[in-house]
Amino acid sequence: MRINMRIDMSSVVRTTLELPDPLFARLKARAALKQVSLKQLLQDFVEQGLDASGAAASSVRRCAHDLPKLQTPLQQQGVTFSNAGLFELLEP
Repeated sequence: MRINMRIDMSSVVRTTLELPDPLFARLKARAALKQVSLKQLLQDFVEQGLDASGAAASSVRRCAHDLPKLQTPLQQQGVTFSNAGLFELLEP
């Protein structure tokens, strides 16, 4: 997908989206079903996506003590994982 943006004097950003035809057809159908413009539907989707990703990022924190504890090292394709190794992956 390519996005071209231009800012005009009314502080609205105009954007060009290149979408596959089937996706565009689905968007048009959804807009018609909800009786809103395609512009309004896309704006709502973008806002929902940004709100959801911000909430998810702030509420989900990884912590090593939430991991299951391994009784013996786990082997997979020549790589050995241990509790200490998993902890190092989680904690920067």
